[in-house]
Amino acid sequence: MAMQTGENEQALRKILDMTRLIAIVVLFIHCYYYCYSAFEQWGIQSGFTDRLLGNIQNTGLFYSFYTSKLFALVFLGISLIGAKGRKNEKLRYKTAVTYILIGLSIYFISHTVIWLDMDITTAALVYMGITVLGYLMILSGGTLLSRIIKTKLSNQDIFNREDETFPQEERYLENEYSINLPARYRLKDKLRQSWINIINPFRGLMVLGTPGAGEILFCHPACHHPAHQKRV
Repeated sequence: MAMQTGENEQALRKILDMTRLIAIVVLFIHCYYYCYSAFEQWGIQSGFTDRLLGNIQNTGLFYSFYTSKLFALVFLGISLIGAKGRKNEKLRYKTAVTYILIGLSIYFISHTVIWLDMDITTAALVYMGITVLGYLMILSGGTLLSRIIKTKLSNQDIFNREDETFPQEERYLENEYSINLPARYRLKDKLRQSWINIINPFRGLMVLGTPGAGEILFCHPACHHPAHQKRV
C-alpha cells in the first residue's frame, strides 16, 4: 500500500510539473508573439516558427492581449495545487496574499512598457523582465498559500504528530504469568489510557529506550518482586 501511495504521489507531482511547464511555454509564446519585432531584430525567427505561431493564433490564444496571459495564469494556479515545501509554523496568509497581489499587479500592468517612447528591443526586454518578475512573485505567493491551506486542513499538525498515532491496546489481558504495565498514549489529540500486556513472557523480550528512560527488565518472568528487577 505504501509503495502504491508513493507511486500515486509521484504521478501527481509529474502532472503538476507538466502543468507548470505548460504555463511557462504559454507565457513564452505570448512574449514571442507580442514582441515579435524585437525577436526578428535579434535573429530569433524562422519560417517554421512563423508557421507554428500562425497555427497557434488560429486557436484564439491571441484573441486579446490578456488571453494568453490568463491561460498561463490558470495553468500556474493548477500547478500550485498540493504544493509542498519546508514545514514552517510561522507561515501567514498576509505574506502569501501580499506576494500574490503585488505579482498580479506587475504581471498585468507590465504591458504599459510597450507603449513607452523607447527602442523596440529595449521595450521588449523591459516588458519581458517585468512580466517574468510578476510571474515569479505569483508563483512564490501561490506556493506559500497552498502550503498554508494544506496545513490548516490537517488541523495545524505541521510536524505530522497526528498522522503518526494509531490505536493501541486498552484492554487489561491477564493470565498466571502475564506482566501488565499501565501506559498512556495520544490518539486524535486526546490522551488515552492503555495497557502493555506481556502475555507470554517466556518468549524473547526486548526493552528499548533512551538512556535514563527507566526501562525495567525482569530476571524471571513470573517474579514481580523489586529485588528481582534490574533497571537499565
